[in-house]
Amino acid sequence: MSQANPNISANQPQIRQLDEAAANRIAAGEVVERPSSAVKELVENAIDAQATRIEIAYADGGKTLIRVTDDGHGIAQDQLALALSRHATSKIDGSDLLNIHTFGFRGEALPSMGAVGRLTITSRAQGADSAAQIAVNGGDIESVRPAALAKGSVVELRDLFHATPARLKFLRTDRSESGAISDVVKRLAMAEPHIGFILRDVSGGGEGRIVFRADPCNGDLFEALHSRLRTILGKEFAENSILIDAEREGMTLTGYASLPTYSRGAAVAQYLFINGRPVKDKVLIGALRAAYSDFLSRDRYPAVALFIECDPERVDVNVHPAKAEVRFREPGVARGLLVSGLRHALAGAGHRASSTVADATLGAFRPEQRPTAPIYQMDRPSQSALRVNHMAQQQGFNDSVTGYSGRVEMPTDTVQLDETSHGDHPLGAARAQVHENYIIAQTNDGMVIVDQHAAHERLVYEKLKKQMAQNGVAGQALLIPEIVELSESDRQTILDAASQLAEFALVIEEFGGNAVAVRETPAILGEVNAKAMLHDILDELSDLNQTQSVKDKIEAILSRVACHGSIRSGRIMRGEEMNALLREMEVTPHSGQCNHGRPTYVELKLSDIERLFGRT
Repeated sequence: MSQANPNISANQPQIRQLDEAAANRIAAGEVVERPSSAVKELVENAIDAQATRIEIAYADGGKTLIRVTDDGHGIAQDQLALALSRHATSKIDGSDLLNIHTFGFRGEALPSMGAVGRLTITSRAQGADSAAQIAVNGGDIESVRPAALAKGSVVELRDLFHATPARLKFLRTDRSESGAISDVVKRLAMAEPHIGFILRDVSGGGEGRIVFRADPCNGDLFEALHSRLRTILGKEFAENSILIDAEREGMTLTGYASLPTYSRGAAVAQYLFINGRPVKDKVLIGALRAAYSDFLSRDRYPAVALFIECDPERVDVNVHPAKAEVRFREPGVARGLLVSGLRHALAGAGHRASSTVADATLGAFRPEQRPTAPIYQMDRPSQSALRVNHMAQQQGFNDSVTGYSGRVEMPTDTVQLDETSHGDHPLGAARAQVHENYIIAQTNDGMVIVDQHAAHERLVYEKLKKQMAQNGVAGQALLIPEIVELSESDRQTILDAASQLAEFALVIEEFGGNAVAVRETPAILGEVNAKAMLHDILDELSDLNQTQSVKDKIEAILSRVACHGSIRSGRIMRGEEMNALLREMEVTPHSGQCNHGRPTYVELKLSDIERLFGRT
């Protein structure tokens, strides 16, 4: 007869094996956090089943009903019961957890839902004579029975979390949960433009109302994606976005990104996909911000739908229970691809930079239609400021201007209109200056209106950046190095980034203990609070595993220098000066928008002008 171990206290907790019901409910807490999580898992299963049309219905924000119907290949009758057991899947063979080509592969979704709700699966496999149905209630699986279904599968989840009522208390309002479901479906619809999606709210009974509908899109991948994004993100985004198609070291980047002149006040329209899977990745979010850093102020955000495709073995999608996060084997390659691909596309999109404003201008002449986009306008000086500026004009500029800001100044050297004056130049030839800020130029097939201050600001900024790239960032050595005390981990983090920071003249060295010594700072920043700057950099490294802080501060200074050193609103320009500005804009990268993301010029085609006067 065995005796109890005298070294173990009678009150010490003993290790026990959890029963299957408890294990399933714990797994459900990881996989099914809220109704939208269940919708995501079920729709992904339908996509993996090669469905061409998927219909999602929900009631009361998904709390009382979620139903997903698809026309995919279905589940065989003898495999329905197996589909409800944990870690049972048809999508991997179990030996290779890196070579993942499908959405759902863990085999936890269906049993997790069955553990916390009332789940019914009706399916008819391809080639089967009839359909079959299986139900599970709070983990209790019923036997398979015959059912009526022409094709595909119908998965119905009722009374989510009825088996774990405490979880219901943590759900949000029906409206909030409905919004989360809609967002999940739209993200998946972006990833699969050739599949049709219908989302219904059947809270009132019957067929309910259609919340979202996206019919299958035809054409090649780019055409289908553009059409799908028009449906989901709107006509405005579709007309003010650029195609992204780049490749780097075996990774490809495709999709659409907004022009700088079309931006948002928050990061609410940034959709990123890895191998078709919607993800939220800090590395990619940081790269996105870096790519637009030259074009948008820090309080504005681009709208994008970008897809990175790579060998599945180069990215781990198994690091998060809901597969919402990924981990790249080579994060630097992914980040570099995103930054270079976006910057290259934006550099070639200067001609389109003001299309939003042009459309809105035309819309202003049609009272029955609202402008399709906001009109961004530089702040104009007051009349008193104009008079002061006029008095301070340099010799060579017209000094006969009055306080009337609507006067038109005709450059004497471009009055004669001939083909050679503008035929070879995309921005044409200057014909007038109005309101002492806007240059009117004639092109072969229309006209261009240029904001002289915004345009020159971008030109000066690009020159300053080029000089910095050629000559490096000038540093100023501190007479007495500033000693900054950090935690042990922060000290190591900042020293690991020291070589990167030294490129921007921020020189950091070990000092002893957990302290570092700041020996040199960028001269252009003037007097620097080194301790505050280091903590900003550490926060950024912790959040994004990379830092743009010093570079952003330097470029912000360059931007302000460019703003103050550029041609001001209210300055009268001679004809040759206006034409010189136009020629320089044509050869300068990113000249289509100023440093704050506003357009520098608007182009109106002759056909657009004729429309304004009813000539067409």
